[in-house]
Amino acid sequence: MTLPKRHLDQLKRRKENNSLRSLKLVDSLIDFSSNDYLGLARNAELANEIHLKSNNQRNGSGGSRLLTGNNELFEETEKFLSKQFRAESTLLFNSGYDANLAVLSSIPQRGDIILYDELSHASIKDGIRLGLASKTSFKHNDLIDLEKKLSKDQTGDKYIVIESIYSMDGDEANLNELVKLSLKYNAYLIVDEAHAAGLYGKNGGGLSELYGLQNDIFCRIYTFGKAPGVHGAAVAGTVELIKYLINFARPFIYTTALPAHSCLSIQTTMRYIADNNRIQNAVFENVNHYLRKFQKKLKGQFSRTISNHPIQTIITPGNDYARSLSEHLLAKGFDVRPILAPTVKEGEERLRICLHSYNSTDEISSLVDTLATY
Repeated sequence: MTLPKRHLDQLKRRKENNSLRSLKLVDSLIDFSSNDYLGLARNAELANEIHLKSNNQRNGSGGSRLLTGNNELFEETEKFLSKQFRAESTLLFNSGYDANLAVLSSIPQRGDIILYDELSHASIKDGIRLGLASKTSFKHNDLIDLEKKLSKDQTGDKYIVIESIYSMDGDEANLNELVKLSLKYNAYLIVDEAHAAGLYGKNGGGLSELYGLQNDIFCRIYTFGKAPGVHGAAVAGTVELIKYLINFARPFIYTTALPAHSCLSIQTTMRYIADNNRIQNAVFENVNHYLRKFQKKLKGQFSRTISNHPIQTIITPGNDYARSLSEHLLAKGFDVRPILAPTVKEGEERLRICLHSYNSTDEISSLVDTLATY
């Protein structure tokens, strides 16, 4: 039985406007696309250590944490992460997407209001949609717009939801000022540290650790599948917050727990980051090299969003233009992917260039030179 006609028509429209997604295998290209900023997903030393530690572990957990899936390894990993992130307690989740769904669908209640940045990740918006609280977005990184909306009379609780680093632009939220606003208006601040975890802070605790704001943030959400290079996620906060999620967060209650291998991977990787901060320095040195080259060779040809993060963008309005430029780079051996509408707004299509600790300066220079010849 085929898809309903309306779904076939949707696929046809995607193909017609050059926005149809498909899965691809890309081999032997220079990686300027993955979120493996620190190169830990490909680190042979780490892989061997994780393998040795997990050698005698079960293949899977066998059930949800509330049934048969819990074990001492989970408890140990969460205690370790609480110490790393300077939190009272943490709770592991299967992914950052699951963690955002859990927090935002269960914590804000009917009568509450959620104020979220308009460029928030899809998992944030989906989590909000699943809950019962009312919601309104504020202009991206616009504290004036946020305060105007915070100052309105509201009988229920107020929640501010932001990303510390935004996934499409690589720009940074003004976390210090957001904390001040949350305290001024007695609002609960929820920070998704997905693209900052591992990259910032001695222990990889993101911007909240870098700026020493851990105790002023209601809820922090960490993803281990980006800079840490493994899998899973964690929510960090008070003991009461974690206890509430265990009791009321459906994405936690009704899913099979992570396997032991994931817990060991998280522990091993986060310890490695704390002991090897030089890899953080290496990736930011590459970012600075790219920015110097862009300024010298591409400034008059392309526009970019302002970012000092490994996520760098080149704005290429129109899906056709974005695809064409990406294909030009792929043909020259560079794995750089286009980000197309509707993932971003029409007119804001872009190339999303991700820099890594393992990219050489020659590779970065060659990428810029290739862009300059388009």
